[in-house]
Amino acid sequence: MLHVNEYFDGKAKSIAFQTSTLPATVGVISPGEYEFGTSKKETMTVISGALSVLLPGMEEWMTYGAGESFDVAGQASFKAKTDIDTAYLCTYE
Repeated sequence: MLHVNEYFDGKAKSIAFQTSTLPATVGVISPGEYEFGTSKKETMTVISGALSVLLPGMEEWMTYGAGESFDVAGQASFKAKTDIDTAYLCTYE
C-alpha cells in the first residue's frame, strides 16, 4: 500500500512503499532549505537534480548529484537545500 507524505507546506512530498527488503520512500524536494529528522537509519539516493546536505557532526555542506547516496543515522536531524526540483529514493533500516 502506498502512503503519501507532505512536508514544509507541500515543498517536499514523498510516497512510502515496501521494497523487497526495506521500507522506502521516493519523493521530490522543491527549491529551498529544510531540516529533516530521522527515526531510523536512512540511505538517501539522489535520482535527479542535486541536493546539498549538512549532516550531523559535519561543518561543511556536501552536494550530491544524480546516482549519489549518503547515510544519516537514526534519531538525528540534517539540513538539506536545493536550487532545483530534486528527486530522491530513501531506504530505512
